Amino acid sequence: MRPQPIYDLDQLDLNFDKPLYDINEIRKINPQRHEMEQLTGVVYIDRENDGLIGFKDITDQEFWIQGHMPGFPLMPGVVLCECAAQLAGFYARKYQLLAGDFLGFGGMSDVRFRAPVFPNSRLVLMAKVESVRAGRRAEFAFQGYVDGKLVFSGTMIGVPIHRDQKID
Repeated sequence: MRPQPIYDLDQLDLNFDKPLYDINEIRKINPQRHEMEQLTGVVYIDRENDGLIGFKDITDQEFWIQGHMPGFPLMPGVVLCECAAQLAGFYARKYQLLAGDFLGFGGMSDVRFRAPVFPNSRLVLMAKVESVRAGRRAEFAFQGYVDGKLVFSGTMIGVPIHRDQKID
């Protein structure tokens, strides 16, 4: 069963040419750089319902194109999930939902890939806070669309990571 859209894109006046937060503004919030930057812009923030819409412009220069799959460049599912995580992470960090120096994956569930994503596409991402355990974890629902078609969805948990955190 397909989930209901988090936001109805037809009902919103979104300006992808002039996002609320472009890549330079995103860099002030998100720590990812170079090949790992998977968010191009944020076009809508809904503080009342703790959600947002952003996008990733997928070019023909992405790091995964040569190897996934040669002659048939298919955006890897794990990279799609990273795109959604960076959108959710932007919201969690900007609005200080969690403590910590970084935001990491705490888990994902109900992830479904419904259509392939190829270079020279715009992946429109939506995320919405489902629950927060103050300072400990935030759970988000997420969806991705290309040309108005749902291509993937799921839920994820973000957890704080501290620079001095050690793994035993």
